[in-house]
Amino acid sequence: MAPAVLGEEPGRTSVPEATGPVIEIISAVTLTTRDMSRAVAFYQSLGFGLQFGGPDAAFTSFHAGQSALNLRTGGGAPATPLARIIFWVSDVDAQHARAVAAGLTPDFAPRDATWGERYFHIADPDGQGLSFARKL
Repeated sequence: MAPAVLGEEPGRTSVPEATGPVIEIISAVTLTTRDMSRAVAFYQSLGFGLQFGGPDAAFTSFHAGQSALNLRTGGGAPATPLARIIFWVSDVDAQHARAVAAGLTPDFAPRDATWGERYFHIADPDGQGLSFARKL
């Protein structure tokens, strides 16, 4: 088994790169939306704090821990999500309750996964896949 890299989760290991820069963190993820106002309301109802832009902007950025979740208009959102973004939260059940209280419809109630996370999925207004999770 390879040695753990400093700062990694316990139980996860990787082989450090021999040379060159190390990728440290995802700074931001940018999604395309067909309706910025609707998307901003959705993300704010899930507790994302507005950093830049807003309902009438062509580009909006939200705080997502040390990273950012960006929204942009134009080009049309894909008919089928290309990926699922996973956000770790302090309390999965409370996050699910927040979504339901805001009138949103998660795909299912929080559940424990065989890979050691508690999670639930929800789609944003443009069909982008989101997951809220926490290590068990």
